[in-house]
Amino acid sequence: MEKSDYIYGIRAVMEAIEAGKEIDKIFIAKDLQGELAAELIGLARQNHVVMQRVPLERINRITRKNHQGVIAMMSAITYHRLEHLVPELYEAGMLPFIVVLDGITDVRNFGAIARTCECAGVDAIVIPQHGSVSVGGDAIKTSAGALHHIPVCRVGSTAWAVKFLKENGYNVAAVTEKSDMNYVEGDYTGPVALVMGAEDTGISEATLDQCETRVGIPMFGNIGSLNVSVAAGVAIYEVVRQRLNANLEVV
Repeated sequence: MEKSDYIYGIRAVMEAIEAGKEIDKIFIAKDLQGELAAELIGLARQNHVVMQRVPLERINRITRKNHQGVIAMMSAITYHRLEHLVPELYEAGMLPFIVVLDGITDVRNFGAIARTCECAGVDAIVIPQHGSVSVGGDAIKTSAGALHHIPVCRVGSTAWAVKFLKENGYNVAAVTEKSDMNYVEGDYTGPVALVMGAEDTGISEATLDQCETRVGIPMFGNIGSLNVSVAAGVAIYEVVRQRLNANLEVV
């Protein structure tokens, strides 16, 4: 991320929040205290801005300017709210298709998945606020610009997102090794959400417990799993295939 994508200093960051700037995350030095710091934290919480306490050395690696122990990382996009987007898709007469990414941390995987989603006509990508890659310049570059064209919803919990989608008529399918059901046996012809897990640990148990369908991609080699971006591509285009075969609108 370019240095111009950061805002330094407590008051400058507070002014950015109050001005409604799209802030991806605020880094706050672990030992930062005081009335002004407390005011910043309160303002960030009030506006649902993600904060992370980090060692001062991490902030110093980004800049040696007078940062006062606070740096805000600006977002390259405007995030959407899932609870607003879901009814909008229905009202537009869409057959919705959403991809939920539960803890993807590699920016290259994220960008590749976003590119596939955009090409396949996916309506939105959902990511969690914590423990996940965010949409920065590197992600947009890796996605070949796809992240400028597909809505990204950031939620407090992917388990909550899955529950919300189920309550709104989605068939939520977890693509996971913890399944004996072949991914082609799933029915994706209605409103659907595919859930993909983290590169190392897969889908979290809390999120997996909320998924009403679990499907797996068969493996025939010595390696037990596919790269997550490849697995996402396989599953996403099975949704497309089924909908085309059923003469349904893909986009």
